[in-house]
Amino acid sequence: MKQWAKFDRYDVLVYLLNSPAIIIVNYILFGGMYFQNTGLFIKATLLANVWGAMVFLMLTLWMKFMRYRFGKPDDFGSRLMYSMLMYVAVMMAMMLLLVYCYGLLKLPYKPENVLWVLVIGFVTNVISAGCHEAIFTYYQLRASTKREFELKEMHMQRQMDVLKQQINPHFLFNSLNSLMALIGEDTELAERFVEELSSVYRYVLRANEQNLINLSDELEFIRSYSHLLTTRHGKGFNLTIEVNPVWAHYQLPPLTLQLLVENAVKHNIVMNDMPLNVEIHTDERANLHVSNNLQKKIIRVTSHGVGLSNILTRYQMLGQPTPVIRQEADRFIVAVPLISA
Repeated sequence: MKQWAKFDRYDVLVYLLNSPAIIIVNYILFGGMYFQNTGLFIKATLLANVWGAMVFLMLTLWMKFMRYRFGKPDDFGSRLMYSMLMYVAVMMAMMLLLVYCYGLLKLPYKPENVLWVLVIGFVTNVISAGCHEAIFTYYQLRASTKREFELKEMHMQRQMDVLKQQINPHFLFNSLNSLMALIGEDTELAERFVEELSSVYRYVLRANEQNLINLSDELEFIRSYSHLLTTRHGKGFNLTIEVNPVWAHYQLPPLTLQLLVENAVKHNIVMNDMPLNVEIHTDERANLHVSNNLQKKIIRVTSHGVGLSNILTRYQMLGQPTPVIRQEADRFIVAVPLISA
């Protein structure tokens, strides 16, 4: 049997929904004696059911062929028109054949009611065609929606991967710049810096394999990253973390804190006599606040917008509330929504 000609449970359901029409047709043709005469009832019912099964088989196969031939969503009009034409033609021909068989068997049907039977057959087939088309259209729509969702998900994942790839070179470039400065100042500190950098970068590689990470893991990482900054800037950089443990298992995009802290260091003066103080704390609404005192560098820093724009874009792609960025008189603050696991 060809692939398009296979029957399923919905075909049987449509047949069962239309089966009462067989009893109605016989009642119209024979009147009250249909139920009063046992022999008539058995003969007419058996013949009508055989007839009904043949009609069902022919019309269902035709309907399935129409789906195969005109299976695109834009072919709805053609599929429905050709299906209905065949349904009506077959039904009229088979209905007359049934009446003819009743005549051959000398069953006492009422010829004047044949027209009503044809009308019932027409209505029944309109309903049948409508049911088949509704089921087919529903599954087409569901399949189309699923494909659209999968395509959007693939597109979003590719975009997310691009954003992650922006972080890796950016992070490594800044870390190597710090290492180059340390090598000329203190080789021991440079060696320690390399060890910390190796540990930190392992986290970066692991974090890039997922779109969300627990806040507890991100905080552990930012403490290691802070150690690198302290090694480089001494007392010029201070990090304070006050996070309620209740939010430890909430999540956020990986390296969000690193980007925010790095952004603060990049755009502000970091000196022993002018320390940059970065604070990380949570509020009762599951927001993580990252703030720093403002002491902007006099020389304008070249920025490609990787940090903040990256965070905003990732939150948007994840369908989460947008982080809030605000600048007060002496502080720069970013409120990042934490995501329930």
